Amino acid sequence: MDDHTSDPTVAPPPDGRQPTGWRAADGLWEHATLRRATRHGVRLFNASEFHESHDCFEDEWYNYGQGSVESQFLHGMVQVAAGAYKHFDFEDDGGMRSLFRTALQYLHGVPNDFYGVDVLGVRTTITDAREDPTVLHGWRIELDGTYPVATETDFAYADGLE
Repeated sequence: MDDHTSDPTVAPPPDGRQPTGWRAADGLWEHATLRRATRHGVRLFNASEFHESHDCFEDEWYNYGQGSVESQFLHGMVQVAAGAYKHFDFEDDGGMRSLFRTALQYLHGVPNDFYGVDVLGVRTTITDAREDPTVLHGWRIELDGTYPVATETDFAYADGLE
């Protein structure tokens, strides 16, 4: 584990779950800051705060070099949030399709349960949305078996990013 991505205050997965990224043997996340950014990013996405969600994933992405699964996941989620932003805020489905195509490339090979995110569900939905953008309406990303939405803590986290 890199010191710059460790944070012992980041909570373990709920209900004894053991997603990829959780090191049960020592009770820590491989990259706790990635887990923290992911929780905030997913919650903001689920509250239709796509720009803020994008910022959470993007800020954390800069901690990882090219070629790592962490970088692939975060870059893919940046593209997912940006694609949703294009669709909902700009009614630009061509831009959404392009961003989702890129997201699928980045998310290819990322484990289906990466840091608690249902990555398979994300890939399936954005694949379907390229044909029928209306599947995005009401879509929420699953995290730890639930569909959490943003609280003030999530907005404060996003506001604190540089």
